This record gives sequence, C-alpha cells and structure tokens, in this order.
Amino acid sequence: MENLLNYAFGGIVGLLVTASGVTAGLRRANPTRSYREVRLRIQTWWWLALLLFLSLSFDRTVAMVVMALVSFMAFKEFISLVPTRPIDNRVLLLAYLAIPVQYLWIRMGWYGMFIIFIPVYMFLLLPLRMVISGETKGFLRAAGTIHWGLMTTVFSLSHIAYLLVLPERTGLHGPVRGEMLVFFLLVLTQLNDVAQFLWGKAMGRHKVTPTVSPNKTVEGVLGGIITTTLLAWLLGPWFTPCTPLFAALSGLLISAMGFIGDVVISAVKRDIGVKDSGSLLPGHGGILDRLDSLTYTAPLFFHFLYYFYY
Repeated sequence: MENLLNYAFGGIVGLLVTASGVTAGLRRANPTRSYREVRLRIQTWWWLALLLFLSLSFDRTVAMVVMALVSFMAFKEFISLVPTRPIDNRVLLLAYLAIPVQYLWIRMGWYGMFIIFIPVYMFLLLPLRMVISGETKGFLRAAGTIHWGLMTTVFSLSHIAYLLVLPERTGLHGPVRGEMLVFFLLVLTQLNDVAQFLWGKAMGRHKVTPTVSPNKTVEGVLGGIITTTLLAWLLGPWFTPCTPLFAALSGLLISAMGFIGDVVISAVKRDIGVKDSGSLLPGHGGILDRLDSLTYTAPLFFHFLYYFYY
C-alpha cells in the first residue's frame, strides 16, 4: 500500500513539474503576457500536494487533526462571509466546539454518532441556545445559516476523515486501506475541476448556469465527466475495493457531484456578493473555493463505498 501511494505521489509530482515547465516555456515564448495567476495556482498545488503527502504518511491521528483544522478554517471562512448577529457569538462558540467532537467520533470509529451528531443533535442544540439568548429578530436566518455552514464545511468534509477508519478490504490488486480511499477521492475531485476547466476553455460554447457560474459550459462539464470517469475506471481497482465497473460509476458520481458542489458554493458567494471566499490560497481564492466540490463528492462517495463494500 505504501509503495502504491508513493508511486501515486510521484505521478502527482511529475504532473506538477510538467505544468511548471510548460508555464515557464509559455512565459519565455510570450514575455508580454502575464501568467501570474497560473503560476500562483501551480505554486499552491505544490503546497497542497505536500500537505496531502505529509497527512497520509504519518499516523492517522495526525491526518485527522489536519482534516479537523481544514474544517475549522472552512467554517471560519464561511462565517466571516455571511451576516451574523452579535448576540449569536455564544451560539457560534458551540458550533466551533462541535468540530473537534465530530472528529472525535470518527477517531473512535463510532459511526452512529458520526452520522447524526451534526445533522440531529447540533440541529436541535443551536436553536435552543439562540432561544436562551432571547432575541427573535433574524432567528430563522441565523439558525439556518449557522447549521448549514456546519453541515457543509464540517459534516460533509468529515466524511473524508471517516474513510481513514474504514476496515481494510481486499481489492483486485491487493489490500485497500483508508489512506488509498482518501487519495482516490481527493485526487479525482481536484482533477475533475481541472478537466472541466480545460475542456471548457478548449471547447466551451454553451453555458450551463449563466447566472450562477458563467464560466461553466456544457462541453467543459461533459469533458470533465468523461475524463474523470475514465481515470476512475483505470485507478479505482488499485486504490479502492471496487471492480472496474463500480470504479467507473464512482468516477461518474464524483465528476457530476463535484460540478454541483462547485455551483452551489458559487450561488452562495453570488448571494453574498463576493467573487472569492477569501485569499488564503494564492491563485485559487479562499479555502472554500478549493473545497467546494468536496462538499458534495466526499459524503456521496463515502456512502457509495459504504453501501456496496462495507
């Protein structure tokens, strides 16, 4: 398993080296044209690849702490964008405290609490704390906003961490562990975003959601779906317990749901009136801009695997 992941990370390094070389060549060929955004994107991808490698190379507890921190930063970024009432500061404190508790259930392997803690218990607890505060103006908007943020940035993304504690299964090419599932999900989700972008730039003519995400095209989405499904068919039997057919279905799921996650977060940003959710990741925007697809692909891929193989 370790050797397979090492080879896979080597492949990612090769792709990044190629992308860096192509960008350098384009800059020399067209010195008057700015490639700053492309360079920043590739530079950020280097850091993200390093973070993924370090997270999956150490103890699983380290990986879960990293994922909990990512959820914390994503939720913090979300709350910084949406309007909240000053009186809800203590409610927000409860929401932040829910993050380590959610990941504690995962570390314990307690599936029952993992799956209902935020959707049920936090759904009931947050409005109760708001009632105690005594302010009714803006109550419904605040309750819905805070819980939706928890569901999106914590509950959805925490499914990635739960992949780590799934029991080992035997795939077509040997044992499959959680680290391989996480790698498969993250890489395919991000490559799907890149493929949709490249296909859209190369062939895009018909817009999918012109009022939500004007740059998304039918050709780009279909190109990304085909590319990601093919990659899943090739890589799935190595990194998951799936047969080639079910691996291809998982790729179809990841590509289609990744697009939906992207446009849903885009709709949120348009409602708020911002282009990017932040500036944490140079060339990409905020952390939500990079995790938007995962808010859909992580829980759906997890339950796809859980239903058929666990």
